[in-house]
Formats: sequence, C-alpha cells, structure tokens
Amino acid sequence: MHKVTSEELFQRALKVAPGGVHSPVRSFKGLDRAPVFFTQAEGAFLTSVENKKYIDFCQSFGPLILGHLDAEVKEEVHRMVDTAWTFGAAEVYSLELAEWITSTLPFMEKLRFVSSGTEAVMSALRVARAATGRNKILKFEGCYHGHVDNLLVKAGSGLAGTAASSSAGIPAEVAAHTVVAPLDDEAKLAEVFAAQGKDIAAVIIEPLPANYGLLVQRPEFLRKVAELCEKNGSLLIFDEVISGFRVGLGGMVEKTGIRPDLVTYGKIIGGGFPVGCYGGKAELMNMVAPSGDVYQAGTLSANPIGMRAGLTTLKKMQRLDGWNVLEKRTAKFAQTLKAGFAKKGLNLEVSQVASLFWIHGQTPAPIRSIDQIPQNQGGTFKNLFLKSLNNGVYLAPNAYEVGFVSMAHSEELLDQAAQIIIEAAE
Repeated sequence: MHKVTSEELFQRALKVAPGGVHSPVRSFKGLDRAPVFFTQAEGAFLTSVENKKYIDFCQSFGPLILGHLDAEVKEEVHRMVDTAWTFGAAEVYSLELAEWITSTLPFMEKLRFVSSGTEAVMSALRVARAATGRNKILKFEGCYHGHVDNLLVKAGSGLAGTAASSSAGIPAEVAAHTVVAPLDDEAKLAEVFAAQGKDIAAVIIEPLPANYGLLVQRPEFLRKVAELCEKNGSLLIFDEVISGFRVGLGGMVEKTGIRPDLVTYGKIIGGGFPVGCYGGKAELMNMVAPSGDVYQAGTLSANPIGMRAGLTTLKKMQRLDGWNVLEKRTAKFAQTLKAGFAKKGLNLEVSQVASLFWIHGQTPAPIRSIDQIPQNQGGTFKNLFLKSLNNGVYLAPNAYEVGFVSMAHSEELLDQAAQIIIEAAE
C-alpha cells in the first residue's frame, strides 16, 4: 500500500491554498524542497507523514513553552471541550485568566482578550490614536507587529522617518501614517521626534525584537524611547506577543523596568490555542467599547478553550519556576553550540535570551539592527537547516526566525540536538 509523502501533499496543497500553506513561513520558500507535513506532536517532538520524528525548536513559533500536548494542559482542554466550545456571552473562564494576569502584573490594570497578536496590536493602535487625537504611529525597522496594514511598512529611501509599504495591497496614504526609525540609534530617533513628534500618537516596539533575528536592544536605547514618548505626549506600546511570558513572568516590562502605556500579548497566553490580548493603563482601556467610544469586538474573543489552556500553562510555569529552568537549559544549549562551532573553526555564533536562540554568522559586535546581520545569512542557514532536518532536528524554516526551547526539551535531548546541529553546520 502506497504511503503518502510530504511532497505529494504539498503538490495537492498548492492547488487549494496560496503557496500551498496558510502562513508564508511554513512553505520552505527558498529551501529547494517541499515542507514537511506533520501528523502528530508530543513533548519536544513532531512526527511527519513519513513517520519520522523530529526534535522541534519551532514549537508553533513560541506558544508551547511547556511543549506539545502537555499532560496538565491537555486535561484542562479536554474538560473544557466537554463543557463548552464557545459562548458568545459573558463567561467565567476569561474572567479567571484576566484576574490572574492583572493581579500578577501590576502594569496590566485592565485588558481585553482577542484572537491573535495581530488583532491585539491593531486594537492597541486604535486606542492610542483615540487617546491622543493624533494619527501617526512610529515603528522600528526590524520589528514585526503582525499583518496590520499600516505596520507592514519599511523605511523609505529618503530621510529617517519616511515609510513605504512592504506588502502589495496597502495604499500609500495608509503607509504615510507610519513613521519608521532604525533600532539602536538614539540620534536618529531624536531626529524623527524633532520633526514629527507632535503628530505621533504612539511608538510601538518589540522590546526584544525576535521576528527578524534576535536583536537584543541596549537598555539605554529602550529608556530613550520611553523618554521621548513622555516628552512628546506619545503613548508607548510594548509588543510582547513573543517575549511576554517567554523571557520571564513579567516579560520585558519586568526585565527593563520600563512601564509602557499599553502591552500586547499572544502565543503563550493561549497555551497553544488562538488567543491575543491588549491591556495596560485603566484610563486607556476604559476608552474601549462598551465603556468608551473605541470600538472593537470579536465573535470568538476569549474562547474558553484557549482561556483554560493559557491559565493552566501560566500557573504551571510559575509553580515549576519554569522561566529560570529554561534560562539555564537554553544558555547551556547555546554554549554547547558555540563551543562546537568554535572547535570546528566555523564562522557561526548563537544569540540567546531566556529560552530563545538564533544561529547566525559571526559579527564584530552584537547584532542589534537588521543592517548588522551578515549578508550570507540566508545561504548559511539553508545548508544548516536542511542537514539538521535530514538528521531529525526541526528548526524554524527561515534564516531570520528564532528557535524556542520548551520545558519538554530535557538537557539530554538538547545535548543530542546540539551535536546534530554542529555536525550539520560542518
């Protein structure tokens, strides 16, 4: 009996979905092979249609901090599925998660659950514009905030602050409301604020940019961002969709000591289900309907299955001191990779923060902005990825995506994966 292959499934998928996938990075574009199609996931492993197991460092791009099918989360999900799927009405499950978050994080005075990180960002920007009466949003080159129209922009070719769309289908007049500045450059940032500060409703930033490599920012730069926001009457929005509950219980707000006006979350707070959230200062969140005039709604917002999965995940991480456990495991894993690369004389480096890591070419200084990323990053990654994949390690299939370590990755498994990656790099 013929067993279906990933290649055959991809050819079928190409006939019914753009590029054969439902999110672009899944397509293995530029990797000269079909994406692997998976049928199962458990712990730190994925199993393909060919029945091959892979050590998974994608973990659905971050939500699964406990790993796939965590037993405690699964039990709660099954219980919820047997209780209700969705209400479209007030219910207790979102209340429990909201109370846990607001009582744990003092800067989250009020919040609203949505269904994705993109939706959380879109809603937070709307609040910022309403609160300030201004139209412009400042973002940074190298930070990603979902597929909101006016944030799918890049720096223009002229002066600092100009913007151009980075996607077809976005009108120039929409992109014109976005101001773009480089990361890690206080002088340029001050220049942008001097020219346009009175028009900027909010600055949105990933305080730990992790969508275009792992671009660890200097605390001084982040403090300058906050200072200029306060001076110019602009709101500060931390996009912690990736870093929130990933780098620690309080995310980058706790790590930096900077209190933003609004914060956006996603990924981990849903425990593997589609959940997003935005929140912060009560006076701002009280502007959201039905309390205020900023309209935002969602049929499946605060889906009870995601609420239970998220709360169970967060409570378990807190109980196990999971963030410290993962910090130590991931640091050791990164050091093993670095030592292995150095021993073999390979021009490779590993950037690591908490349970995130990124393999890239060596550079004279830490990479903090996209123009510092080695030009051969794509080619270097392609060979590393394909050889690692062949030997049973699944990295995120893009040179600029980070890797995620979960509680399901034991030290022994991480050592095994490190040896596979080192050999692949050689």
